[in-house]
Amino acid sequence: MRTETVTLTNMCMICDGDKILVQDKIGDVWGGVTFPGGHVEKGESFTDAVIREVFEETGLTIRSPQLCGIKDWTRDDGSRYMVLTYKTDKFSGELRSSEEGECYWVNKSDFLSLKLADTMEEYFKMFCDDDISELFYYKENGEWKSTLK
Repeated sequence: MRTETVTLTNMCMICDGDKILVQDKIGDVWGGVTFPGGHVEKGESFTDAVIREVFEETGLTIRSPQLCGIKDWTRDDGSRYMVLTYKTDKFSGELRSSEEGECYWVNKSDFLSLKLADTMEEYFKMFCDDDISELFYYKENGEWKSTLK
């Protein structure tokens, strides 16, 4: 079978010189420092979805988001979960936080010292290294493993 059920989401690293915008995500399932993003709605383009999600969570309108990688895995129910990752340094608007979490600027060099959401260290490698375009999770002997490709 060549079709499968897929959940499509996005995430965007917004850069302003040496600073990047982070969100301290509130939540039991995936809390901690991450980048803004969310779900792609049915029939919505991937680019429009990341622009919308960033605006909803930060108040900023991004332009020209560049696809820099994909995180994906197959869930226990057999469906695939995909996160399309983007980065941009083009934005306008006034920064605000949302019910998703507080948004603020940090020095890029300080990112890894923050209380990160699960797997964000691996995400960050993908965002920063042009030779990496996929963060793939798989189960081996009942344990989750990951690989950067």
